[in-house]
Amino acid sequence: MEQALLQARTLIESTVVLHRRRSVGDTVPVARTGSAHLGESVERLIARGHHAVSVTLVGHGEFTESVLRVLGENSGRAVVRVLCTAEIAPDVAERLAGLPIEQTEVRVSDSDLRAVLVVDGFTALMPANCAGGGEQFAVVNDMATVRALELLFAGTWGAARRLADHLRLSPRLRLELVRKILERLRAGHTDEAAAHEINVSLRTYRRYVAEILRDLDAISRFQAGARAVQLGLLPA
Repeated sequence: MEQALLQARTLIESTVVLHRRRSVGDTVPVARTGSAHLGESVERLIARGHHAVSVTLVGHGEFTESVLRVLGENSGRAVVRVLCTAEIAPDVAERLAGLPIEQTEVRVSDSDLRAVLVVDGFTALMPANCAGGGEQFAVVNDMATVRALELLFAGTWGAARRLADHLRLSPRLRLELVRKILERLRAGHTDEAAAHEINVSLRTYRRYVAEILRDLDAISRFQAGARAVQLGLLPA
């Protein structure tokens, strides 16, 4: 009963926030801002978050630096979900190490990500194309667009691996050849057939399989395939 009441209260609070923002919030569907004001925009949006801040970080740049700086200084009261590429995962781990673990979660994806910041499902900030030169960013207040961005984020988030799992992975497990081998282990192909399909010798294939089993701490080939899905190395 207590849990149900808490969930109801959260729903009511969310509805009130939505009503207030529609009444007094931004009325411009999309507003552009230059890189000079990016930090201010990121700080303002994150500070407005009451429930959820979802952000995708892609490579090193002004957007990534601004988000990490603001989150590192004050993540606010919202739950923070950070989705990043493998390239910047170690830096993200270091910069956000001081945030409370019950409020913050970081995951790593090998998908083709696009930088975006979504706050409470109402507002988003993302890089925008600028024909005149100079980096520009768009603050999006259109509810349908923001909702679409949130759904895209959720889909990628569900298939991504937790940061701690990623940092424990051997770099070898992220090779394209290893991904092909993992797919065949999961499918139950024989060594001979799998080696022929990916055009490697049987001896090389079996050597890779032994290394994969060791890296994934798996005792069988089937377990290695299942573990690869669990870690986000293969799609579910």
